[in-house]
Amino acid sequence: MPTPTASPTQSGPATGTEWTVTVTRVIDGDTMEVRFPNGETDTVRLLGVDTPETTLGRVSPDEFEGIPDTTAGRDHLYNWGQKATQFADAELEGTVVRITVDAQADRRGYYGRLLVYIYVDSENFNKRLLTDGYARMYDSSFSQRSAFRSAESTAQRTSTGLWDFEDPSTPTDTPAGEESDSSSSDIPPLPADGDYDCSHFDTQNQAQQVLDGSSGDPHRLDGDGDGVACESLP
Repeated sequence: MPTPTASPTQSGPATGTEWTVTVTRVIDGDTMEVRFPNGETDTVRLLGVDTPETTLGRVSPDEFEGIPDTTAGRDHLYNWGQKATQFADAELEGTVVRITVDAQADRRGYYGRLLVYIYVDSENFNKRLLTDGYARMYDSSFSQRSAFRSAESTAQRTSTGLWDFEDPSTPTDTPAGEESDSSSSDIPPLPADGDYDCSHFDTQNQAQQVLDGSSGDPHRLDGDGDGVACESLP
């Protein structure tokens, strides 16, 4: 995909369509703070992409095709939201980049953030998030939809990044002569804030199932890191 060739302006965000800026802070995988050549600062939102939320209670599995709205699905997206933020921070924090707005898209989003493509050298960083499986394509109007859709589809097809998900709660055949003990350890529903703690469980086995079904320990059930959840429970 050809990149814009117009010379970046020395203006602030109120005028112009392309700037050379310094990324001063990475807020999350798709939102950054930048400093313009004239010294002004602004918050930018990457156009056409959406990385998972970094707060467990705000993740939205229904926005990510193939990721179920289950404890495991939400934990998976939460962890990938963290990974996307870490990736963006490593690639962009303190870096001089080129940003452009898109004539086919709104200049600013719902929260007033400047909607931009970020180019690191000649590479479109927005598209790279899709290619590497850190984000989904955001369904809005912008000129690079076709290229972004292709990058997302390839990542989904090859199970790249966040698209590499296998739900551990998927039922499996129980061997003949054995009975499932799930009835004795039904997991309580996820709290309204999206975060379990040990007080939500009646037994250690319930907490252990949540820990074993999660990527990492997003609910902080294993305080000493020995792989055993909520050891004080019966």
